[in-house]
Amino acid sequence: MSIGNFIKSLQDIMRKDAGINGDAQRIEQIVWLLFLRIFETKEEEWELEEDNYKEIIPSKYRWNNWATDEEGITGDELLEFVDTLFKDLKNMEVDEYSDSRKILVKEFFKDTHNYMKSGTLLRQVINVVNEIEFDDYEDRHAFNDVYETILRDLQSAGNAGEFYTPRGVTNFVIDRLQPKLGEKIGDFACGTGGFLISALEYIRKNQEKEFTVEDLKKLGESIYGIEKKPLPYSLCITNMMLHNIDTPNIRHDNGLIDKVKEFKPSELVDVIAMNPPFGGSEEEGVKNNFPLEFRTSETADLFFVRMMYQLKENGRCGVVLPDGFLFGEGVKTAIKKKLIEDFNLHTIVRLPNGVFAPYTNITTNLLFFDKPDYKVEGENVTKEVWYFEHPLPQGYKTYTKTKPIKYSEFDLEKSWWEQRIENEYAWKVSADDIIKSNYNLDIKNPNKQEEKLESPEFYLNEYEKNYKEIVEIKNKLKEELELLLKGE
Repeated sequence: MSIGNFIKSLQDIMRKDAGINGDAQRIEQIVWLLFLRIFETKEEEWELEEDNYKEIIPSKYRWNNWATDEEGITGDELLEFVDTLFKDLKNMEVDEYSDSRKILVKEFFKDTHNYMKSGTLLRQVINVVNEIEFDDYEDRHAFNDVYETILRDLQSAGNAGEFYTPRGVTNFVIDRLQPKLGEKIGDFACGTGGFLISALEYIRKNQEKEFTVEDLKKLGESIYGIEKKPLPYSLCITNMMLHNIDTPNIRHDNGLIDKVKEFKPSELVDVIAMNPPFGGSEEEGVKNNFPLEFRTSETADLFFVRMMYQLKENGRCGVVLPDGFLFGEGVKTAIKKKLIEDFNLHTIVRLPNGVFAPYTNITTNLLFFDKPDYKVEGENVTKEVWYFEHPLPQGYKTYTKTKPIKYSEFDLEKSWWEQRIENEYAWKVSADDIIKSNYNLDIKNPNKQEEKLESPEFYLNEYEKNYKEIVEIKNKLKEELELLLKGE
């Protein structure tokens, strides 16, 4: 089944069900079914690979034992079975000695729901899901594209869009951070796992030797994410399993509940890539996990502080932030002061409008900084900040859902990155000038060619000229159609 047909078939069935209300519920419904389908394939693999393997999901709830028969249970009987399945998987007994895969299943179903009210329609959805052969490499590889389509749908699923970062952005950030096998890679508000998946793919692609089973295990252990909301957490877990990470190291939790000054050396991270939720507000208890000068309700600011405290020496960070962080004052000034003093803020890529449309039209930026392993007392680590203004493709006025930003567009930045020469898109500002402006990082492009404005008479003449051309074309088409109708 083609990618488009798979998605369309599921959509067409679910639209008939009275229990599905909107895109977010439709996506959650698809994801728990996919999780069970994928987990069945994994259990089959583990049974062959591991001696004395004990099944994770109880036998009667394993996909092959209830879902694969097209003429199997349906209607009210199916709804009752699924209701019991959810209750039992949510209530599985686990402790510190339990298999981590069992804990994963329990955590996955803790906040997941079955929204469909028609057992007959649910059976139809299950039959469509069965058409994907996850044990076939080509089908599994193709399904990654299906899953990416599901993730993109989040952008139009109300507030759920905040959890999806365009793949072009995640791939570019990771490409610049260049994570290596064995380095710990973190995202403390990982959403659907976009940055972490990009990191996985980057490391696999750039590994000099052939990737082994041991390498894959090491890679899985080095990826670390936290996600607060149930739907993106479920999407992230399923996405990781599709990429052969059997026990994803993803915490279902609030990434702001840890005391930032109490991180142990083992908890520090080599590479951080994030798009923290901005515009949110945290309660007083959460703010107490941060030093007094950094306490604020703004979630993006708090996540940025966490990044600074959890980054290892010689670590690298790439983060998406709105314009408001660049020019903001108060706590934002205190954060930027620490950033300039203790880190090397070397690059800010200024993105144009619409990158996160339709979820938000707020203009965003990519900030890249490193943490050195030494610091000269009394001197700022950051000496200068380079800016790069990412241009819209020719003919674009803004990005949209149907015309998203593409990874290939960042070739402009990548070709400039090493040499760092000023041009119409790139300029640099000294740290001293930034400090003099009270740490305002909202520096406009001084090399940008402003569009020349003509007189009103010029635009009126252009309009009349274009209108005249349109009338002439219409008249010509009309004449040709008349000739055709006359048979001439």
